[in-house]
Amino acid sequence: MKGLFISIEGPDGSGKSTQIENIRNFFADKNIEIVFTREPGGTPIGERIREIILDNSFKEMDYMTEAMLYAASRAQHVAQIIRPALEAGKVVVCDRFVDSSIAYQGYGRHLGEAVEVINSYAVKECMPDVTFLLKVDPNVGKTRIKANRETEDRLEHEKMAFHREVFEGYLELEKQYPGRIVGIDASMGIEEIRDEIYRKLEEIIK
Repeated sequence: MKGLFISIEGPDGSGKSTQIENIRNFFADKNIEIVFTREPGGTPIGERIREIILDNSFKEMDYMTEAMLYAASRAQHVAQIIRPALEAGKVVVCDRFVDSSIAYQGYGRHLGEAVEVINSYAVKECMPDVTFLLKVDPNVGKTRIKANRETEDRLEHEKMAFHREVFEGYLELEKQYPGRIVGIDASMGIEEIRDEIYRKLEEIIK
């Protein structure tokens, strides 16, 4: 595919929203148009699935049901939005992608390799060229969320043990895919994180 696919990952409270806005500004300053999207969601079907996944009233949801719903949303997302944009030579920036499923459901829910298998069908080899992983201790992240949000979704309500396993999952993925995943210490200042991301983006677009 001719385009550039960038994803942004990180545990809850890692500061993704702020850095996503900085990434938007990076490309805007260079007059490069991007297709920005998010997961779960990105399409009308995906957004409906997102509502179900994050709804606090569905506490009985089976872990495999959760994993399959994420994968279903992703399959539609890739088919309808991401792959066509990349084939058209566009830059796609996605807030979360398959790494989130592996971290949250594979590690956090202990579903293991099943998550990768399910998502291999969903993405059909459509993977990011680079993934920025914002790393922050779950205790710090949860404190940030409480400071900034009045309500938490179904996954944010999970116990700290779950969020620690998710974080460990992200760290394992960083080790497994050093050529794709760029780990960034999200405990640094906002400007320091931004500058580190910008340096990598400059390398990529050259």
